[in-house]
This record gives sequence, structure tokens and C-alpha cells, in this order.
Amino acid sequence: MILDAARAAASRLFSPEFRSVFLKTLGLTLLALVAFWFGIESLLEWLAWPWLQGLLPGLPSWAGWLGAIVAGILLAMGTALLVAPVTAVIAGLFLDDVAEVVERIDYPDDPPGRPVPALHALVLAIKFFGVVVLGNIVALLLLLVPGINIAAFFIVNGYLLGREFFEFAAMRFRPEAEAKALRRKHAGTVFLAGLVIAAFLAVPLLNLLTPLFAAAMMVNLHKAVSAREKA
Repeated sequence: MILDAARAAASRLFSPEFRSVFLKTLGLTLLALVAFWFGIESLLEWLAWPWLQGLLPGLPSWAGWLGAIVAGILLAMGTALLVAPVTAVIAGLFLDDVAEVVERIDYPDDPPGRPVPALHALVLAIKFFGVVVLGNIVALLLLLVPGINIAAFFIVNGYLLGREFFEFAAMRFRPEAEAKALRRKHAGTVFLAGLVIAAFLAVPLLNLLTPLFAAAMMVNLHKAVSAREKA
């Protein structure tokens, strides 16, 4: 069931129906990252460097160049770490578009789901951002603990991403409380599906598509779980 849902989602990622959502997500993500880069760079030039010169007067000229190089490296690392969370929050605004495509093409005989209200969609997008940030912070901290480092990344992200995306797919057809109850009832299945999403998230560049893949996969998984509930 999980592999079927993942396979169906992967087959849709580069389809013409998904292309507009992907381009919107990628374009807005790149704009957000560029704005972050120039915003932080300007802030460093305006505040950090004058403060350092005041704190340590008489710094040699080469110190400025060295500081700029170090700041550039740190800024590049920070931007790289933000790729996944920023993509998550932006893609969160378009998850209903993804779900609607999957439902219309793969389940044409089923009643369509209800779009999540705009305000709730924004809250979900922010939650996705927080989940990805929190998950990766915890995973990075656990990387310092020998023996559980790589496993920590998959366990933390698998649980958090599986939970959030499954509940999103379920809420298109059920009240929020019922969606959460269904997720708890099938917690093991949802967690294993979350591990597949975490594996997708671990692949550089491909991870930009993680929210779209996750939403499509969980729509398929929710359909399969619902069919099993009715059987």
C-alpha cells in the first residue's frame, strides 16, 4: 500500500498537470532565498561590521576581507539549510492544487475533496515550515550522538512529515478531529510512509519537490486507508 502510494506520487511529479505547481513553488522559493541572502548581507554590512570595528579599533584591512569571506561561507551554509523549510512553507500554499490533480486524474469516480480554507492552509504551511525546521534541528543535534545519527534524521522527519501530510490529505474529506483519529489508528502505516518522504527529503535538489511528492503520496495513502476502513 505504501509503495503503491509512493510509486503513484512519483509518476505524477513531472507530469504536465503538476508542472504549474512545481514552477510556482520553485520560483517563489528562489525569490525567497535570494531575498534572504541580500537581506542578511545588507544587515551584516550595516550592523555587524561597524560594531566589530568599534569593538576592535585598528583592525588591519585584510581582516575585512577575511570577515567577508567567513560571513559569505556562513551565509551560504545558512541559505542551503533553509532550502527545505522555505520550500515546505511555500509549497504548503499549493498543496490543495496537488491533491486536486491527484484526485481528479487517479480517482475520477470518487467525490472530490474540499479545499482547506485559505487561513487554515496558511496555518498548515507555517506548521510544515516549523516541522521541517524542528525535525532537522533535532536531527542535527542527534548527529553528534554516535550510533543514532543517520537513523535520527529518518525517524524524526519520518514521524513529523508523515503525520502532517497524512492529516492534510485526510482533512480534505473529514473534520480535523476525525483526520487526526484516523492517523493515530494507522500510526504505523503513516510512520512508514513518512520514512519514504524522509528518504526523498535526503536527496539534494530532489528535496525541493518533497512537499509536492508528500502531498500526492498521502492523498493516495489516505484513499487506500479509507478503502480498507470501508471493507
